[in-house]
Amino acid sequence: MEKDEKIIEMSSRMWEKALPHISVDSVVFGFHENQLKVLLVRMAKGQKWLLPGGYVFKDENVEDAAQRVLRERTGAERIYLQEFGIFGNVNRSEDFFRNYDDNLWHKQRFISIGFYALVDYTQVNLEIDHYSDTCEWKSIDHMPALAMDHQTIYDNALTVLRQQLSYKPIGMNLLPERFTISELQRLYETILGRKLNRGNFYRRIMRFDVLIKHEDQRKGGAHKSPNLYSFDPVKYHASLQGIDW
Repeated sequence: MEKDEKIIEMSSRMWEKALPHISVDSVVFGFHENQLKVLLVRMAKGQKWLLPGGYVFKDENVEDAAQRVLRERTGAERIYLQEFGIFGNVNRSEDFFRNYDDNLWHKQRFISIGFYALVDYTQVNLEIDHYSDTCEWKSIDHMPALAMDHQTIYDNALTVLRQQLSYKPIGMNLLPERFTISELQRLYETILGRKLNRGNFYRRIMRFDVLIKHEDQRKGGAHKSPNLYSFDPVKYHASLQGIDW
């Protein structure tokens, strides 16, 4: 990566305010136009894309650091955050900053705590910070090359998300407040990358007992207007915590 004076400037501040050797990286998923998308950033003078990440300040918890980084990037308040892995291979980030002096903060060996995040695409206002030149959504079907070990982090996050679909309700942060069962099924199919049987999906999602059926219906279209649903927030969050209703 070509040297950037702004990175060098940031390095001195991080030595003062952040914990050494600990970082956070987040795989941010959003659902838009029937596509599952991931939020990526690219540092100024960098060629490859990165997951949004940052460092843990001395006065904050690790998850609070991840929430802060994503709030600064997206402006979103409704963020579901799930820790899913630890990444600490030798030279996972050092080589990316090989053109910098060895005392650069970013060039130190960092063990990163990985989170995946689910956000409402419509509530996100992407922010380009002082050290990046772009911040964009990318479809999981057309992912660019990722720098450092961020491809591994992304692959692990998507695997965990797919696994958790079988025993957790996923969707409250990805869909609008009211949605149809077909829209919810389409979300699951997009995440899993395969078609699901309509009847089986309906029975399985109803077993979670987290949906509220509304009297009003989705208007328009040639077919019978489908019922609208929303998530019961209390039962939804209890289900995420493994509480038996």
